[in-house]
This record gives sequence, C-alpha cells and structure tokens, in this order.
Amino acid sequence: MDKLKIAVTGAAGRMGRELIKAVHDTPGCVLAGAVEQPGSLALGQDAGLLAGLGKIGVLIGDDALEQFARVDAVLDFTVPAASVEFADLAANARIVHVLGTTGFSPEQEAKIAAAGRHATIIKAGNMSLGVNLLSALVKRIATALDADFDIEIVEMHHRHKVDAPSGTALMLGEAAAQGRGVKLSDVSVRVRDGQTGPRKRGDIGFAALRGGSVIGEHTVIFAAEGERIEISHKASDRSLFSRGAVKAALWGKGKSPGVYDMHDVLGLKDAGA
Repeated sequence: MDKLKIAVTGAAGRMGRELIKAVHDTPGCVLAGAVEQPGSLALGQDAGLLAGLGKIGVLIGDDALEQFARVDAVLDFTVPAASVEFADLAANARIVHVLGTTGFSPEQEAKIAAAGRHATIIKAGNMSLGVNLLSALVKRIATALDADFDIEIVEMHHRHKVDAPSGTALMLGEAAAQGRGVKLSDVSVRVRDGQTGPRKRGDIGFAALRGGSVIGEHTVIFAAEGERIEISHKASDRSLFSRGAVKAALWGKGKSPGVYDMHDVLGLKDAGA
C-alpha cells in the first residue's frame, strides 16, 4: 500500500518540528511537504535537518497551494487566520486537513465548516488520547450529576500561549455542557473580578493559568455540598499531540468530506461517548 504523503505547516516552529518527527517515525507515512510563512529564515532549509533527523530531501517552502496539490494530508497547528486559508486550500485539493489550531472566532469556524464540504477536516482542541478520553468521561459525569454539582475547569500552559481559555479547556466545557443538555455559550463564565455576587447555579467556570514551560494541564472539578470530584490530565511531552495528529491523518484517508474530531478517530462516539 502506498504511504500517506503528508505536509506540515508551520514547519520551523516548535510544534512543526515535532510533527515532522512524528511523520518520519510512523509506518505508512512519509513527509512530502513543509510550509512556512513568506520571509521565514527557514525557507529553503531541509525540514529533516531542522527537526534533528538529518537530511530527508524535503525543503521548506512558502507556496502552500503548490505543496497541498501533491500530498494526501496536511498537519496544521499554526494560527487561526492561517489555518482558515489552509482549510480553503485543502478543500480545493480534496485532501485531509488535520487541524490542531485553537482560538477561532465564530466567523472563522463557519469558514472551516464550509471547507469541510470538500475537505476531510479533523479538528480538535487537543489530539491526545488521554485528553479525549477525559472529555468523554466529563460528558458522562455531567450527564449523571445535576446542577447541584458546580463545574469548574482549570487549565495551565506555558507563558508563550496566546489564547485563553485553551482549546482543550473549551473542548472539556463543551463536553460538560452537552452532558447537561445546555449550550456552553449560555452558561460559560470566563472572568471573575471584583464583586461578582454568588455563583449562578448551572454555570461552567473557566480559570486560565500561564507560566514557565508547562505543556498543558487540565482539571475538571465537580463540586457539591460536602463532596468534590476532580479529574485531570497532565501532558509532559509535546510529542503526544503530534502522534495523535498523524493517527488522525491516517484515519482520515478515504473518509468522506466533513468536519470530524478525535472522538471519531478513536471510536469514542461509537462507544456512546
């Protein structure tokens, strides 16, 4: 069987280099493209050398359209504005777009959904197996417990992260809201400052911590009178996200156009998650 030809966007960045290594290390895949923004000092460099693999013969370029035309899938952990453009290019090329970027506006989400009419888009705030299992558990717990249990989501990331709450925290919030049968936008509390008054029954609260080199930590708290349930996930190695992204690309090969998530990839929806 032919290997899945994969391109990586943001190839010179920290996550881009991890994705290149994950593609190189995964059987059934081959790196066939590496994209950076115009003006990047990495343009023309061998992507393998930049990722610490040695020369692999794939040079970093800035023409995403040309590169997408010759691959089967693209792994994209960049920024919202770029990812929307990449989704449109993936739709034109009819390829798999694995989308790990977070922080999209509602308008950008709509554009990605439109691209999903022609591209197979696998979009998730977090690509790790553990986090997606956590999400499934959060939904089940929220379904089982009524609003006497207050829900709070606490996340911590490195000092360089630019969006808050994290995409993973929002994914966990969505899971909790689905379990409760409500819209997250109706019950989400992002900021508390000053005289806020008592907590409103049914709210889902978020707290975002930033500092140091923390890769990603998430805790969901269900707190009631006299008891509290806490479930957490802590990431200590960024490669777990890149491995999940490659797994998603392999899963997406041959799938119909649409917007999927890691629960589809991992079969959690089939399991009732």
